[in-house]
Amino acid sequence: MPDFRKSRRKLKIAIGAMLAADVVAAAVLFSPLVGSADSRQFQINELKAERTKKTREVEPLRGMDKKIVLAKDQIAGFYKDRFAASDSDLANELGKLVSESGIQMQQARYKEEDAESSGIIPVEIQGSFSGNYLQLVRFINTLERSKLFFTVDGVDLAGESSGPVKLEITMHSYLRSGA
Repeated sequence: MPDFRKSRRKLKIAIGAMLAADVVAAAVLFSPLVGSADSRQFQINELKAERTKKTREVEPLRGMDKKIVLAKDQIAGFYKDRFAASDSDLANELGKLVSESGIQMQQARYKEEDAESSGIIPVEIQGSFSGNYLQLVRFINTLERSKLFFTVDGVDLAGESSGPVKLEITMHSYLRSGA
């Protein structure tokens, strides 16, 4: 017959250890170190609020991989549509705007600057124009609404009581590098 004394002794030790663990767990649960049920519920509510706040913070980052691809496509389209491929395209567009406005172009100087890391080449344009005030205002207005991208940096007006008004304008446009 098998010896049940050793098994019974081991079983008593295991049951005693589990009872001791239960007593320790009950003591921790009801001790002031852990807190009352209300304080635990308050802590749970605080943690839920923090989780909600953090979820809202990262919400704009969801789908970022798709947003980056879309932004790159939009940037490429903007460069293609709004930046000239060559210097002659800039000169042609400026000449077209001058003729539409009814003013005269005295001179225009184009100066390419160093290419940017984004693949565009800034071009500074300094021009002298003359016409009546309304025509010059119309020219600046059409310049800002042009298909090609122009930014007006400075405008100087000079004129006399009779005769045309003179406009000195400094602006920037951009060329696509590698176009």
